[in-house]
Amino acid sequence: GKLVKVKPGYARNYLLPNGFAIPASPKNLSKIEEIKKIAADEKIALYGKYKEVIDKIEGVELTFIRRADENNHLFGSVSENDIVKALAEKEIEIHKADVVMEKHLKEVGSFEVNISFTSDLTTAVKVNIDVENDDVTKIVENIEVKQNEDTETEEEENEEEQTENE
Repeated sequence: GKLVKVKPGYARNYLLPNGFAIPASPKNLSKIEEIKKIAADEKIALYGKYKEVIDKIEGVELTFIRRADENNHLFGSVSENDIVKALAEKEIEIHKADVVMEKHLKEVGSFEVNISFTSDLTTAVKVNIDVENDDVTKIVENIEVKQNEDTETEEEENEEEQTENE
């Protein structure tokens, strides 16, 4: 987008054939001005769109249910893709590159994940990661089964004692 004076041989042999420059004729200069105006209008429209998305994201809380070991370390992780998909389910469309994470989330807990569209348009979304209930359910079921087995064996022993006593 700059107007630069170069030597004719450099322009003729390198810049013009490779499409890196165009001659500075009045017609070309007016085209460049039109392109700059269109780009400025698009930038303003995009800025407005980003503002709307930021307003939608404010206050949104995402919850992910994952399997974890006894130390609350996840089998897998929550990544940028997971956050983008979860926001898409809430009808908030963003790109993976807009999600700013130093590393993937691999622990159970609550986290703040930054969403950055430009250097001055940023927000954060709260991400909660919980343990999958299936593991807890299995533990409870195992305890109940053992209790039932213990109760049944006690009843059988009591019946045997009663028959022996008679």
